Amino acid sequence: MQQHLLIDGDDTLWENNIYFERAIEAFMDFLDHASLKTEEVRAVLDEIEMTMGYGSLNFAKSLQETYRQLVERDVRDEDLERVRSFGEQIMHHPMQVMGGVEETLAYLAPQHRLILLTKGNQDEQRLKIDSSGLGVYFEHTIVVVEKDIATYNQLIHELELDVPQTWMIGNSPRSDINPARNVGLNAVFIPHPRTWHVEKQEIVADGTGKLLQLESFAELRTHF
Repeated sequence: MQQHLLIDGDDTLWENNIYFERAIEAFMDFLDHASLKTEEVRAVLDEIEMTMGYGSLNFAKSLQETYRQLVERDVRDEDLERVRSFGEQIMHHPMQVMGGVEETLAYLAPQHRLILLTKGNQDEQRLKIDSSGLGVYFEHTIVVVEKDIATYNQLIHELELDVPQTWMIGNSPRSDINPARNVGLNAVFIPHPRTWHVEKQEIVADGTGKLLQLESFAELRTHF
């Protein structure tokens, strides 16, 4: 039976968060705070990020604002430029599609309805989709600001999804798994070792949809 497969992009189809983590490590070294622990600096950065929005340009702004709030020396323009460069260099990393992804999409596309659903900055996410070369396997490629219950309900209506036959596939409990199951969709959880910690949550036990956990994207071929 044909299934409707909503598939995440960042850290499901291609690498993403590892580049942000490297930028944060460089920022921490440059900040070199005398008393705050790494997790305390990260807490400040997380709070600022959630107000700034997603994408490397907003991330660069978040790093700058975190620097302004926490730096223990005079804030110089050249230092702010250095901090900004940590975030903006993410845009220049080559696309790294994960192993087994393209072969698996090529296997699934003739049998099922594939929809790429990713969140973030519209222009940056579209560039990633184009750079990956994976868009050809999808009926729709959709970029949203957030993946929450309202988003999934809207997609069910707009795309006329058959809820019992629809699966959300991704690495984020917060954005891919829990809200999808809360509206009755099924979900496939494919953990990534470097998932952004803000996206980590306990998997809800009361979701009405089915839940499948796999070790790799390629394993989808044995289930669909």
